[in-house]
Amino acid sequence: MNQHDNGPGRGPEAQRSSSVSGATVEALGALSKALETTERARGHLYSFHQLTGTADFELDDAVRLLRQAGHHQQAESVQREILGRNVIPGHWTFQIIEAYNETYHRPFVALEQQIVRDLANGQDHLYEAELKAARRTAGHPAHTPGPEAAENQSE
Repeated sequence: MNQHDNGPGRGPEAQRSSSVSGATVEALGALSKALETTERARGHLYSFHQLTGTADFELDDAVRLLRQAGHHQQAESVQREILGRNVIPGHWTFQIIEAYNETYHRPFVALEQQIVRDLANGQDHLYEAELKAARRTAGHPAHTPGPEAAENQSE
């Protein structure tokens, strides 16, 4: 592996240029962690979206079964009051996701990428790469610096 390789799986020894301080690496690590947390939050929004949509489609069965059981008034109430209802005023779940993405997630991603470009020459995950370098056991086949080194050991 070339020590100047900046692609995926690059070795930790090639990560930080001398112009990037330890404090900067720590700050970028905190920023990255915050962004990763928003990725998890976004995933929960998609879970909410899918679960709510599934529930709405399951109401079709409930309405059908209520009608079959002779409970037409209750079936009509479910169909009129709940089926297809907004989850918050004016919004279905997909609109919540769209607003989150537009208002918060995309600007956060763009700013984080800009800061990484400005402060670390575009090198992502410097903090994690340095953790890996500090915690791995040199020479151990399961502690290689990157995928290329692991492939070379298996030959």
